[in-house]
Amino acid sequence: MRGEHKIEMSDLRSFVTVAERGSFSAAAVDLHLSQPALSRRIAKLESTMGVRLIERTTRRVDLTAVGRDFARKAREVLNAFESSLSGINEGTSHLFGEVTVACVPSAVIHFLPDVLKEYRRIYPRILVRVIDEGASHTLSSVARSEADFGINYIGAQEINIEFEPMFKERFVLACRYDHPLAERTSVTWAEIHEFDYIAVAKASGNRFLLDMALADLPTLPHPVCEARHVRTVVDMVEAGLGIAAVPLLAMPRPNPHSTLRSIALEQPQVSRTLGLIRRRGRVLSHAAEQLYGMIKQWSIHTPLTA
Repeated sequence: MRGEHKIEMSDLRSFVTVAERGSFSAAAVDLHLSQPALSRRIAKLESTMGVRLIERTTRRVDLTAVGRDFARKAREVLNAFESSLSGINEGTSHLFGEVTVACVPSAVIHFLPDVLKEYRRIYPRILVRVIDEGASHTLSSVARSEADFGINYIGAQEINIEFEPMFKERFVLACRYDHPLAERTSVTWAEIHEFDYIAVAKASGNRFLLDMALADLPTLPHPVCEARHVRTVVDMVEAGLGIAAVPLLAMPRPNPHSTLRSIALEQPQVSRTLGLIRRRGRVLSHAAEQLYGMIKQWSIHTPLTA
């Protein structure tokens, strides 16, 4: 019954770890506990509070409405406790731990390094793991709690994923500086048919997005070559194999020695929305929450232009 036991810090840590990991087995590994021992801690916490915090199914662990609210408060308590132990009042450099971010490669190329440089300056003892994979793998990494959160252009329709839009980026034409289209400021889809075209493979999320957006065109560019990843497509363009339609962030950072040009694609304009994704109901650690917020702020203050 409620009030028979006091809530201990170990109980809070156990509950928050289960909430963050979305799995008793994964949380037990993190906490160096057996699963029965972890289950007893959660049961004790629920008994003490007199409420159910977690809905257990055979496939996954979900928080109840009360559990989601309590998880946020419990994380705040743990953060304050950890701060007092690590000397955080004297500076953030004492924080330690790790954060895992799943991210589509185009975001890694452009803005993630800048954010991580600033993050490391503030939190030098925190290890950041980056899972740089395609959109589907990035989504599944977050859904399975293999990553704390992710950066992706898919996930908004997933019931178990929270998708927070950051910005829209247009698809542009990638070509070499010596290509006949290189001096154009814009080009239509109809105008690129006569040139060798390189595409991402049909299994790619970008290919699916393009095919849907261009479904009403009488004809589509016929590729002479396909590759699984956009980064490989860009490399092929740079090697002189043809032109390609790619997201703006997939283009290399501008530099005086660049051999590539990005040209606005028109009629129609095609764009994708890049956003932050996290497992619904998951409570981020203090370290992960800080990185999440820094990436969000970067997207607000750094506009994209084609």
